[in-house]
Amino acid sequence: MTQSQRTPADYQAQLDEKRTRLTELFASSNPPALEVHASPAEHYRMRAEFRIWHEGDDLFHCMYTPATKEIIRVDLFPTASLLINQLMPKLIEGLRPHPVLRKKLFQIDYLSTQSGQLCVSLLYHRQLQADWQPVAEALQSELRAQGFDLRLIGRAHKQKICLGEEFVIERLKVQGRELIYKQVENSFTQPNAAINEQMLGWALDVTKGSEGDLLELYCGNGNFSIALAQNFRKVLATEIAKPSVDSAQFNIAANGVENLIILRMSAEEFTLAMRGEREFNRLKGVDLKSYQCNTIFVDPPRAGLDDATVRLVQEYDNILYISCNPETLQANMAVLGETHEIARFALFDQFPWTHHMEAGVYLKRKEG
Repeated sequence: MTQSQRTPADYQAQLDEKRTRLTELFASSNPPALEVHASPAEHYRMRAEFRIWHEGDDLFHCMYTPATKEIIRVDLFPTASLLINQLMPKLIEGLRPHPVLRKKLFQIDYLSTQSGQLCVSLLYHRQLQADWQPVAEALQSELRAQGFDLRLIGRAHKQKICLGEEFVIERLKVQGRELIYKQVENSFTQPNAAINEQMLGWALDVTKGSEGDLLELYCGNGNFSIALAQNFRKVLATEIAKPSVDSAQFNIAANGVENLIILRMSAEEFTLAMRGEREFNRLKGVDLKSYQCNTIFVDPPRAGLDDATVRLVQEYDNILYISCNPETLQANMAVLGETHEIARFALFDQFPWTHHMEAGVYLKRKEG
């Protein structure tokens, strides 16, 4: 079925299949009724990457089929945001007359926002020379004159030329409140803004009335910790990637959050620090003992939590776990289920029309 042939009934059918699959996967954990959060059926993805195919003086966006490596021309991409779809033909039209912009261009990465801002990276198989920038700047000005709030970036091996800012500012609506997030080019951001708003709202709802403090591992740009800070006395969060930490600090200030501290540490390092097994200079001035964290939030990579972190997480009364891979979440539940039970259970359709699911569980310590 092609994208143009999809109907609302088709979307509901694929969502129902995911509901059944996730419910069956967690049947042994005896969870409560699954809360299902639907995505827009199209124009939901805020990021998109395309390879570029050249035919003489022409070029176009394309994708490759995994099995056959067949080249599929992509002029429009209904999966991506409306903003990306509006820009795609205009950008190609602007690149086409300029050999200096076309030469060895092999990929274009788009990052869009609901706020209307765009960041576009042009990736090259050659070093960019001095003649590239003025032509690229002229193209950026031309596209801005057409109404696009655009930032262009040129990338080559060990080379990056930014024509202005290398980030966009996203604005999300969560439970009647606007949250501001700096999103940096080539750094992780939630791909589906509508589902991100729903995940943040759900996380706020399940932690409503919480007592004590919150610890978050893998906080990224502060996406969840900034939203959740209003439900806790204090929030302590960790992240290892420097661009994400820098963005998180910007976002803390932009949202006026005063009870949140971000530490640049991996979850594994923080586990050692919490257990008193190792000291870190990065923790100087931070009194871990002053935090009364009885709730922990984790949103780990697809591999899930490592054994040591699972045991650390198990020490907290309340566990909020968002997973982009329910199979590893279910595997972690083999340990977490020894001491905790699922109080809330959710499916977030982050990636419609694919096999992938995003799941959320809120675990509370078993009584007795």
